[in-house]
Amino acid sequence: MMQFRAALAVTGALMMATPAAADEWPSRPVRMVNTFAAGGTADVLTRLVADQLSATFKQQFFVETRAGAAGTIGVKSVADSAPDGYNFALTNITHLVLAPISNPKLGYDPKRDLTNIGYVAGSPIVLSVSANGSIKTLQDFIEQGRAGKALTYSSSGVGSSGQLVAEDFAKKAGIKIEHVPYKGASQGLTDLAGGHIVFSAQTMSSTAALVRGGQLRAIAHSNATRMPDFPDVPTLKESGYDVVATTWFSISGPANLPKDITEKVNREIARAVSNPDAQARLQRDGMIAHIMSVEELSNYIDAETARWRPVLDQLGLIGK
Repeated sequence: MMQFRAALAVTGALMMATPAAADEWPSRPVRMVNTFAAGGTADVLTRLVADQLSATFKQQFFVETRAGAAGTIGVKSVADSAPDGYNFALTNITHLVLAPISNPKLGYDPKRDLTNIGYVAGSPIVLSVSANGSIKTLQDFIEQGRAGKALTYSSSGVGSSGQLVAEDFAKKAGIKIEHVPYKGASQGLTDLAGGHIVFSAQTMSSTAALVRGGQLRAIAHSNATRMPDFPDVPTLKESGYDVVATTWFSISGPANLPKDITEKVNREIARAVSNPDAQARLQRDGMIAHIMSVEELSNYIDAETARWRPVLDQLGLIGK
């Protein structure tokens, strides 16, 4: 009888311990999906957050690169995963705002199928020209755009934030432009430096190295204020054109992610981007970090959706 009572006591203890063990998170490696090409800005941001989470939770948050279809393939792989805290993705304005507007058959809904956790950083769109060309200032650019044929420009693709900012600015400035889409940033910037197109509308993070290297000249950008590492480049807003926008990045998980995991990850994102070394690196690369709560990010996504839908509609980029 005593042996039976002892066995019962052990069984009861194990039963009581099991829920606590199940609540331990993370108890195994966690997947962090970089939704763009390895080595680029998105890769840097994914690893920044992954390293912070790994250090805090003493578990490996490993980066898996799943590029393709502007990153939506990687996002969908996370949207389709179990909401257990073992799958996250680096998402951005394309995944959560632009692609869902332009492609109703995308395969996921950013509000219904994802838990959008925290804002990481954003980069403004910079209007840049060849350093060897005749355009020296934004005013030179506007005068040329009003005087002759349409100015050709590159972005990272049809429906990208670069295209939207360029078209929004062109409309307000009364200039004629012609989009020459590229698959990604690098080839368009190379062609710009070679004089094959007139200007580029791409992120500061993509353009910064060529501006510093003297191949390109930045004539204006879409941040609200001047950038700390590019103090001589004016903003479109201060130049009289109300165009303020960034290509921003965030972290998302599958829908119905437990609130405690969501809040923990949100907290660590804030810690990662608040680190002085990380801040310095982000600024050098043309990125600006902001700390947002889960609710603030949700409201921000709603505001960005409302803002860019009419621009996409005017360009005929809303799918049926």
